[in-house]
Amino acid sequence: MLGLEQLDKLWSSLSALGARRLAALAVVGLAVFAAVGGGSYYLSRPDFETLYVGLSPQDVSRIGAALKEAGITFDVNSQGNAVSVRRGQTAQARMLLAEKGLPTSSNAGYELFDKMGSMGLTSFMQEVTRLRALEGEIARTIQAMKGVKGARVHIVLADAGSFRRTRQQPSASVIIRTESVGDFSSASAIRHLVAAAVPGMSIDQVTVLNTDGVLMASGSDSFSASPAKMLLLEKTVGKELHDNVMQTLVPYLGPDNLRVSVALRLNTDKRQINETNFNPEGKAERSIRTVKETGSALNANGPKTAVGVEQNIPADQAPLGGAGEQSKKQNERREELTNYEVSSKTVQTVSEGYKIDAMTIAVVVNRKRMMEALGEGATPEALQKQLKEVERLVETAAGADAKRGDRVTVAAMEFMPGDRSLEPPPPPGMMAQLLEHTGSFVRSGTILVATLLLIWFGLKPGLNAILRSAPAETAPAPQLQAAAPVGAPAVTNTAGTARIPKENAPNLIADLTSKMGRTPQKRLEQMIDFDEEQATAILKQWMRGAGARSA
Repeated sequence: MLGLEQLDKLWSSLSALGARRLAALAVVGLAVFAAVGGGSYYLSRPDFETLYVGLSPQDVSRIGAALKEAGITFDVNSQGNAVSVRRGQTAQARMLLAEKGLPTSSNAGYELFDKMGSMGLTSFMQEVTRLRALEGEIARTIQAMKGVKGARVHIVLADAGSFRRTRQQPSASVIIRTESVGDFSSASAIRHLVAAAVPGMSIDQVTVLNTDGVLMASGSDSFSASPAKMLLLEKTVGKELHDNVMQTLVPYLGPDNLRVSVALRLNTDKRQINETNFNPEGKAERSIRTVKETGSALNANGPKTAVGVEQNIPADQAPLGGAGEQSKKQNERREELTNYEVSSKTVQTVSEGYKIDAMTIAVVVNRKRMMEALGEGATPEALQKQLKEVERLVETAAGADAKRGDRVTVAAMEFMPGDRSLEPPPPPGMMAQLLEHTGSFVRSGTILVATLLLIWFGLKPGLNAILRSAPAETAPAPQLQAAAPVGAPAVTNTAGTARIPKENAPNLIADLTSKMGRTPQKRLEQMIDFDEEQATAILKQWMRGAGARSA
């Protein structure tokens, strides 16, 4: 009942304001709500951190699609080359994009052929496009290697000329950006990768540089191979020896009470050994030669004849002469030659590995931990004995050889307190968290203050104008007041406050009786509808007065 009455009063007040005031009130309300809504939206926006900058439109589109699919809120700057995400989601977004291979490099790969038409391309343009695609694909592969953040490849292919005597070999230049300065570990792998990807290219024709202008690998010079190989080899062997020593001593001393340092001097010279051994005891027949020789000789000395015709007659037709002297000789010879082979062994050894020329190991242990391990009342002699035992363990674990010149030093020192390098960092305190959210608190306070000011100076005056009573020219509604008998108590309402009649107040009964067109029932209904409580109080008062007079 009361709600309907208030709605009727509100509607009557709005109708009495007029069209101009209603329009002004509507404009004020819309301005207040628009200002509050806009301020709340812009001031309540979460903090964004830059994810990537300097992106191409294609990368921005792919990154936006991937983040939207993963449900991560992102924002793009006005230039369209930077992507931001909410604070605290940067690491998650970067891991997600790295898994999808985003952002891709600006180098074009084989997708260049997707943009080419089938007509209007010369052979030169096709060759240039093929070269660009090959460079882009090789650069992408190099960027996928660990420790390489960016790469750019330039390839010069062989140009077949008609009047050249020698054939030009293809060459390549690679410039990379590594995570750590002076990292030469990937130079050799990059040279082999590029040489294998380009037909006819040898490893010597690939040059690798870094963004600082330092030559990492070039040609077949010793500068590009020996130092990098030596550094990497010494680092690998030293790490292996360090791990062996740590695995031996950590179960006894603990990781926080031990520090190990290993220094090596390696020899990577190529060695070739040829060795031939003869065994005089071991012999074998190689060949046997046997020579047999048999001969016979007959000498006959006949009588001497005179010189004549008979001397010219052949011997078989010559007449038999007289008997003469005869001699017969026969000889036989046999020769045997046996060749023996002495057994021999030839060994050829080629070594391309490394050899440790010298090794130096320094071990520092925590004196406090050593004393605790020895127990209470430990003497310095017992400590030195324990250090000698640790030194023998280090020599055995690292394979140190005193004859080779290796040195192992073990010392007990007092470690600095609070060495917690292996423990996780402590969580941020309350003040750090408050300072981190200071911006949010300021924005929330600004929104609250702006809302209160707009309500106080904008909405409240409008409401006062609406709830204000009718215009000044409209007379106030007369109050229902009955002429109470003399000496009757004052009429009180339900709230308990006395309602004192005024002398100059208009008489509602007289006003109603002056209008004869209304029936008494209608008059009573109007009186009750106007003020039900006051009409009920007057009726009760009349009944009490009538009862008193009848008595």
